[in-house]
Amino acid sequence: MDTVILAVVIAVVVLAAVGGLVVGGRRRRPLPPPTTRPDLTAPPAEPHVGDEAETPRDEPRRTIEEVDLPGGAAPPTVEEPPAGELPAEELPAVEIEVPEPTAGRLVRLRARLSRSQNALGKGLLALLSREHLDDDTWEEIEDILLTADVGVQPTQELVERLRERVKVLGTRTPAELRTLLREELLTLVGPELDRAVRTEPETGKPGVVMVVGVNGTGKTTTTGKLARVLIADGQTVVLGAADTFRAAAADQLQTWGERVGAYTVRGPEGGDPASVAFDAVKEGKEMAADVVLIDTAGRLHTKTGLMDELGKVKRVVEKQAPLDEVLLVLDATTGQNGLVQARVFAEVVDITGIVLTKLDGTAKGGIVVAVQRELGVPVKLVGLGEGADDLAPFEPEAFVDALIGE
Repeated sequence: MDTVILAVVIAVVVLAAVGGLVVGGRRRRPLPPPTTRPDLTAPPAEPHVGDEAETPRDEPRRTIEEVDLPGGAAPPTVEEPPAGELPAEELPAVEIEVPEPTAGRLVRLRARLSRSQNALGKGLLALLSREHLDDDTWEEIEDILLTADVGVQPTQELVERLRERVKVLGTRTPAELRTLLREELLTLVGPELDRAVRTEPETGKPGVVMVVGVNGTGKTTTTGKLARVLIADGQTVVLGAADTFRAAAADQLQTWGERVGAYTVRGPEGGDPASVAFDAVKEGKEMAADVVLIDTAGRLHTKTGLMDELGKVKRVVEKQAPLDEVLLVLDATTGQNGLVQARVFAEVVDITGIVLTKLDGTAKGGIVVAVQRELGVPVKLVGLGEGADDLAPFEPEAFVDALIGE
C-alpha cells in the first residue's frame, strides 16, 4: 500500500516539473523583430506618472502679459481707474423729439378724417340733389343725421333750416347745394366757440390741466400727446401721473414725457392720486413750468366712490393752484353712450372741454355736435390715429370740409 502511494506522489511531481518546463519555454519564446518604416515618424513618448513633479510647485506663474500670443499680437492694455473712483458708465443719450407744429394739423389730417366721415356728407348731398324733395326724402335726411349721432334736437334744427333755404333757393346746382350744406353744418358745429386749451392763467404760472374720463378712452395717451402739442407751441410741461391704480400708467406717461423733454412726477403704485396731483403742481410752480398736465385714473361713471375720489383730486389740486382746464376724454366710437358718461363727469368736476379720440375710426362724426349740446362746452381736441402727433386742435371749418368732401 505504501509503495502505491509513493508511486502516485512521484508521478505527480514528474508531471508538474514537465508542465513548468513547457510554460517556461513559451514565455521565453522571442518576439518577432519590429518592422522598420523610414516614412513614418515615431509618436512622442507619453508622459509617465510623476513627470510633472520635476517642475517645482513654488515656481512663480507667468502673467498673461508674459505669454506670447499667436502671431505676436500684444495683449490689450486695460486702463484702471484711479483708486477710489468707479468707472463712469456710458449712458445712452436720450434723443428729444421735436413734435410737428400744431398750426393746421387738422387740415393735414383731413384726408384721414374724410375716409371715415364721407358717408355723412355724400349721403346728404345725394338726397338734396333729388329733383323733388318730398317728405320721404326729408325723413331720409333725418335718418342719416341721427345715424351719425348728431342728436335729435340738432337734427330737427338742421333739417328745418335746410328745407327753408332749399325752398327759397329754387334751382339747386351741385355747387350751390354743397355751399348750402357746408354753411348749415358749420353753424351746427359752432365756429364761434372758444376752443383754445387754457394753459396761461391770469396770475402766475403754471397753467393746470386735469384729464379725466372712463376706462379705455385713452387718457394717458391723450395726456402724453397733449404734452407734445404744448411743447410744439413752445411751452414747458410737467406731467403728473395721478393714475396710481394701473401699474403701467406712470411708466407709460413718463415715456411720453421723456420723448419730448417733459418732467414727470409720480408716486408709489396704489398710492393716493390726490397726493401725486398735489406734488405735480407744487413741482411745476418750483420749476416755473408753463403747464402742469395731470393724468387721472380711468373710472366707471356708475361707480359713486370713484367719482367722489375724482372730486377729491380736484379739490386738493386747487389748494396749490386753480384749475384752468378740465378735459373729458371720450371715445367717439361709443356714440350716445359717451353722452351718458359726459353727463356724470360734468356733475362731479366742472368740465371745460372735450377730447374726442378715435374720430377717424367711426362714421359718427355727429357726436361732435351732440356732446357740445349735452355739456355746453366745446370739443377742443380730436384724436385721428395712433401716431404720436395725431392729436389735433379741433377746427370747425376743416372738420366740416372733411364731412362733405371736395
